[in-house]
Amino acid sequence: MRKIVFAGLVAAIAIVVYTQITLFVVPPIGAVPEGRTVVMLRLNKTNFIDSPDAMCDRIQGGVSLLCRGMTMAAVVEKTKILARLPYSDWLYLQSTDGKRFNR
Repeated sequence: MRKIVFAGLVAAIAIVVYTQITLFVVPPIGAVPEGRTVVMLRLNKTNFIDSPDAMCDRIQGGVSLLCRGMTMAAVVEKTKILARLPYSDWLYLQSTDGKRFNR
């Protein structure tokens, strides 16, 4: 019985994290040369794993320096950052469906 309750609790926590949190991956660029992964509260336009490049590609069909900068500024302004972690290339590629964009 305890195993069922524990499994249910783990599943409930996973659902809450997946629907309320975003792992926002900022690739190494001029403003942030080492890159960064930010754990933040989810916005209505962000996915569970997301990046400025992925958002620009989704919304505008391409990535530009202007779009990257505006996206990062808007995200930082509109949400609460819970943690700052090192850059993860694997998470970045997950956010962009395996695509790389010029930095």
